[in-house]
Amino acid sequence: MRWEGNRESDNVEDRRSGGGGGLIGGRSIGIGTVVVALIGWGVFGINPLTTIGVLSGGGAPQAQQGPAQRPPEGDRQAAFVSTVLASTEDVWGQIFQQGGARYQAPKLVLFRGATPTACGTGQSAMGPFYCPGDHKVYLDMDFFDTMSRQLGAPGEFARAYVVAHEVGHHVQTLLGTTGKVDGMRGRVSQREQNTLSVRLELQADCYAGLWAHHSQQARNWLDAGDIESAINAAQQIGDDTLQRKQTGAVRPDAFTHGSSAQRVRWFTQGYKTGSVQSCDTFNTSSL
Repeated sequence: MRWEGNRESDNVEDRRSGGGGGLIGGRSIGIGTVVVALIGWGVFGINPLTTIGVLSGGGAPQAQQGPAQRPPEGDRQAAFVSTVLASTEDVWGQIFQQGGARYQAPKLVLFRGATPTACGTGQSAMGPFYCPGDHKVYLDMDFFDTMSRQLGAPGEFARAYVVAHEVGHHVQTLLGTTGKVDGMRGRVSQREQNTLSVRLELQADCYAGLWAHHSQQARNWLDAGDIESAINAAQQIGDDTLQRKQTGAVRPDAFTHGSSAQRVRWFTQGYKTGSVQSCDTFNTSSL
């Protein structure tokens, strides 16, 4: 992926401080804990906040939030995510404009360990996430090492897919999709809620593919194998793959993000069509 020299977004807030791994509740959180929390979330629908609280010995995590600041010059990883974010701004800005609307870009927050959000305390063990309450994407970039070393999903474009997926959740919030799904909580069974969650996640995958389609048309920055690395990432974080790694068995009724095949299918759908309409996961009987 030839991203150097492209525009970087100004919508990046750097809350990182010091070096090394982040501290949550005074304890260092290792990559293994991150994987366990992700598996707990994807397989059992367990809130990662709960998982990490148990693994770190309980107690509410504490985080210091200083003044908002930009990433330092020369930080290559920060420059990379800033460039990817800028591309999502360009793509979605144009799509919203074509639909007669104005795109409100999200802010991307870089942090280590833990950080306050409008959705509660965000933690590294949750992996990258989007908070609709403050319209921000949160990312501890140590997760990229986890992707490569433990989840079997290396490559820069696999990382770009992760950022684009979370931005996809922002688009869902702007379009009202997230609110409709959240409004069903408590009105449907847990199994039906899981199905709605799967459809929401698969649509975000499709939106990530849509972004890849339009960003390649605009910048021609992808190399051979880039799309394959994103598809591999989607496959490695499918619910069935995570369940099989954790328990040796697959429980489709417990899926919250979609199977590997489904995640690959919808990312590919977005990439091939570049169409928002083609990403309607809520009005199809076949996921």
